[in-house]
Amino acid sequence: MPISAEQQKEIDAAREELRSTHRPTVDALERELHVAHTVLDHGFVRVIDYMGDDSAVVQAARVSYGRGTKRKSEDKALISYLMRHWHTTPFEMAEIKLHVKLPIFVARQWIRHRTASVNEYSARYSILDNEFYVPTAENLATQSITNRQGRGDVLPAAASQEVLELIKFESDRAYKNYTWMLNEDSNGEPDDPSRIGVARELARMNLTLNTYTQWYWKVNLHNLLNFLKLRADPHAQYEIRVYAEEILKLVELWVPLTYEAFLEYRLKGAHLSRTALEIVSRALVGEDTSSLKGKLTAREWTELLALFPALRRYDVT
Repeated sequence: MPISAEQQKEIDAAREELRSTHRPTVDALERELHVAHTVLDHGFVRVIDYMGDDSAVVQAARVSYGRGTKRKSEDKALISYLMRHWHTTPFEMAEIKLHVKLPIFVARQWIRHRTASVNEYSARYSILDNEFYVPTAENLATQSITNRQGRGDVLPAAASQEVLELIKFESDRAYKNYTWMLNEDSNGEPDDPSRIGVARELARMNLTLNTYTQWYWKVNLHNLLNFLKLRADPHAQYEIRVYAEEILKLVELWVPLTYEAFLEYRLKGAHLSRTALEIVSRALVGEDTSSLKGKLTAREWTELLALFPALRRYDVT
């Protein structure tokens, strides 16, 4: 269960508290403040706070004194220009703070993006909940034979069931031993007064990587888009991609003009190498580009074919 009754009570109280402000706000995102959006089996993403909107990007680019009087179409054109030409600093003027609950192995991937302020739940101070990520059968797959960090075919039903039972068994056993080592209840009182408990910072070593942790993650819009470019990509690992896709929905509500430009030029766009660009340019005017194919690796050629299937006419082995 992603949200407990006690946590929901805190969220409801936060949503009931209203404040007036002179700063720009976004109605669509205001309605999402503190709302927990479920991800995976026990995880969630929720917006805690934000600063700025599309107008903050435009204002910074123009160095204007306020939100300005330009038409929305002009703001859209400017944001598209900034995105298209990789002008990054105006997008740093908007920020968002998220509360994320996620498996530890996903957190270790996520923290590779070293461009945010992070404060994680402390297992030295508190006891972690008995919550573990258990994948669904359709997300259990073999190791890819073409990608060392990817998945291949979905496991057969019998093998999938065996793996799921093993994951659940090991997770339950690890948590049981974790609490045994702690020898304390949720109030910090000994379960067995005759036995000395292990320090929390040591007992946590026994937990598995699918244990859920939580953190506050504050990031500016520019670095958030860099994160989403990698993690909302179809090639990203499923367990982090679903978080990125949920955050992408929030970005659309928060900065719709930036979101549209991001999809157009980054997430759904493509960057070509010099050789790939030459191949496409020559192919467009009907020139034979077979001689250039050898300058690309097999993977680069496969990726180029995925973007331009018509180039298969030059796919000579």
